[in-house]
Amino acid sequence: MKVLDSLRFRMATLFQRSRMNAEMEEELGSHIQHRADDLERSGLSRAEAERRARIEFGGYVKYKEESHEAVGSNFIGSLLQDVRFSLRVLRKSPGFTITAVLTLALAIGANAVVFSIMNAFILRPLNVPHSESLYAIFHQPDNDAHESYPDYRDLRQRTRSFEDVMAYNIGQVGLDTGANPSQVWIEEASENYFDALGLQPYLGRFFHDSDQHGANSAPFIVLTYAFWQSHFQADPGVVGRVVQLNRHPFTIIGIAQPEFHGTLLFFNPDFFTPLVDDPELGGDGLDKRGNRWIFMVMGHLKPGVTQAQAIADLNSTGSYLERTYPKDEPKMTFTLNRPSLYGDYVGRPARQFLTGLLLLAGLILLAACANLGSLFAARAADRSREVALRLALGSSRKRILRGLFTEAMLIALAGGAVGLFGSVALLHGLSAWRPISRWPLQLSVNPDASVYLAALLLALVSGILFGAVPVRQVLRTNPYEMVKAGTSGIIAGSSRRRVTLRDLLLVVQIAICAVLVTASMVAVRGLARSLHKDFGFDVQNTMLVSTDLGMAGYSGDRVPAMQKRVVEAVETIPGVISVGLADTVPLGDGATDSNVFTDDRSDLRPSNAVADPVIYKVSPEYFQAAGTALLSGRTFTWHDDHNAPRVAIVNRPFATKVFGSAANAIGRSFRMPDGTRIQVIGMTEDGKYTSLTDDSQPAMFFPILQSPTPSTCLVVRSKRDPRPLESALRTTLRQIDSALPVYIETRYKGLDAMLFGPRMATIALGVLGGMGAMLSLTGIFGMAAYSVSKRLRELGIRMALGAQRKEVLRAALGRPLKLLAFGSGAGLILGVLASRVLALIVDQATPRDPLVLAGVVLAMSLLGLLATWIPAQRALSIDPMILLREE
Repeated sequence: MKVLDSLRFRMATLFQRSRMNAEMEEELGSHIQHRADDLERSGLSRAEAERRARIEFGGYVKYKEESHEAVGSNFIGSLLQDVRFSLRVLRKSPGFTITAVLTLALAIGANAVVFSIMNAFILRPLNVPHSESLYAIFHQPDNDAHESYPDYRDLRQRTRSFEDVMAYNIGQVGLDTGANPSQVWIEEASENYFDALGLQPYLGRFFHDSDQHGANSAPFIVLTYAFWQSHFQADPGVVGRVVQLNRHPFTIIGIAQPEFHGTLLFFNPDFFTPLVDDPELGGDGLDKRGNRWIFMVMGHLKPGVTQAQAIADLNSTGSYLERTYPKDEPKMTFTLNRPSLYGDYVGRPARQFLTGLLLLAGLILLAACANLGSLFAARAADRSREVALRLALGSSRKRILRGLFTEAMLIALAGGAVGLFGSVALLHGLSAWRPISRWPLQLSVNPDASVYLAALLLALVSGILFGAVPVRQVLRTNPYEMVKAGTSGIIAGSSRRRVTLRDLLLVVQIAICAVLVTASMVAVRGLARSLHKDFGFDVQNTMLVSTDLGMAGYSGDRVPAMQKRVVEAVETIPGVISVGLADTVPLGDGATDSNVFTDDRSDLRPSNAVADPVIYKVSPEYFQAAGTALLSGRTFTWHDDHNAPRVAIVNRPFATKVFGSAANAIGRSFRMPDGTRIQVIGMTEDGKYTSLTDDSQPAMFFPILQSPTPSTCLVVRSKRDPRPLESALRTTLRQIDSALPVYIETRYKGLDAMLFGPRMATIALGVLGGMGAMLSLTGIFGMAAYSVSKRLRELGIRMALGAQRKEVLRAALGRPLKLLAFGSGAGLILGVLASRVLALIVDQATPRDPLVLAGVVLAMSLLGLLATWIPAQRALSIDPMILLREE
């Protein structure tokens, strides 16, 4: 009851403030009047008596405020007073205010962007109903999600821990709507896909379990909302329309909701088709248990079922499959993961990259807080006489500190708002960006409530951090000593040479900025190495023309004949030097691989394989067109077809692993998993095949006529810039077959997917390094300018006594430059020690690179010279006579 009465009283005082003010005015006035009456009776005049009474009474306003605080009614009022006073103070120093707000805006904006990306790809669940119970099924120990279609059917039928189990795969098909055929990306989904996810269509309907009755029994399409808008102009009459997919009729039956883009976060397909139609879309593994072509299997756990129980249920089904199909099934143990980024192939590198980036963005915020802390400490020193006078007049240290914290919070909130506004604009731009034109990758990183909350928390914490810097300064202020110090503000006995908090903050800030500059230079060097590596092929003056003949209805013997016809037609285009053909190219969309065995090995189990090289199927002219050197042996001819002995061209890592030496590999043979014997007829230079980080990866090239495939990639080499050839290439191929969908790009453009990571790391770290440089610049400038301004009189006396210019500069700027040297050295050492963190972000990252070390030293030196230029000019332009007259 006492607590309730106290709370009721405090609430009443908040809403009856005017009446309480009147009562307090009356009470305090009565004390003064009573004392004045006593003094008047002692012989003083009434005016003099009232004056003496007020002097004896002391700080009238102080007692009034203490009375309000005693009854709990002054908090909101004093807070509003602090806000108004802080706004007036900040308005009087626009340079300081704008600098502080922009400094914090850069830091909070950078952190908001990085956190929003991490939130979108790692923290935020899929945008489907009840996403908290949705889990993807992964194999152990390699954490792979691929399954065969028969295995998926068994998992769905035999497990009891899930509401339902669905599956999907990513693929590319040829779409012909009656106009220009094109290659589009699709998501092949199980027939229960939409029902199991609990989704409803925007228009039309979805496909269901009841629609499928075996292979190729459900030729239906569900368009994504974005594809419906861009390719069908949002025409509602498109539902029911028949289009051609790989020359097979499919009916559009519905449109998905605008917010649903599939179940892979960064990959937005154009439409959805049933998995059972995979044979018509180029697949051949619907009934092959060993063919693990389904991308991912997932499902909602039943209420009350734990992950451990579901994993045990899955492992039980895995044991059944191992016993039932011993030839097709490896050891089948499972685990569950959130279906965000795809397992360890994308998820782990992305998590490492974003974690490292978030750490560096946090350093930016810490550097900004150190910068602002230094500015606030200097500002508090400049306002020391004001603080001393307020203390002498009766103000409490608590009230003064509250005012300083109010200033800090106003700057923090303003900086957070500006930074958040800028980050939201940038994130919207990133969400609309297509980083790799050929792939439907989209960074859906629009901020949500958690991003706004994180930005608010960062602003509040930052305000507390840099606002707390001058606390010790205020608490130790002696008002009487400050008043006696006079206009100089220098207290007797104070030491000018001691290490101050501002010095430590500046060293910390410069060290952090040096780490960021080091990271950005490491990223630039890493990208430069990536671009100047020996890829094993020449990217200059080369075009890639990609298609899949299966999308245009070619199969069997028609495929090699069509491929040769295409090569011969493209060779006749003016400006073309050579044309090669491959099923896929190194550092392209991907390559197959296979175990190989020595020629004398009869037991061809995977454990006995000597190598697992990547495989490329190429035409005789491929090596010349690609710019890949043949080191020894011969190249293929058009006579190396299915009637000729099986042959291959290999690289040196292959020869070393399979034959023990590259010197005697020509003429020797090896075996494939099916027992086929293949003879090595040539050796090619090493290269990069599936990743820029490849290190001596074995590779083998087969004649495309001995291993026909509808997947077709033309490598077209020209005499000069090949881009003007695009129109001629497209026209030539259309004349051969107008229904053939093609994609044309330069060979360099084809590296976009491989260079995406290094480029993004370089851009991100470059931006953070630039922000670090700006913070370092402002911090050094602030310290140098403050040092000069506080020592103007001393410097004037030095110059009047005949000091040389370099001596004046040493006295004025020696301390800031020493702090710059200490901070830069510490930051460079930390950057070298942080090589492991940088390696998570940038390929080939090594801060120990002499060029990186020299670049960091040069950059920090230039920043120091630039930041001290204006203070140095001010120090040298001092007129000692003017200063002495002012004194």
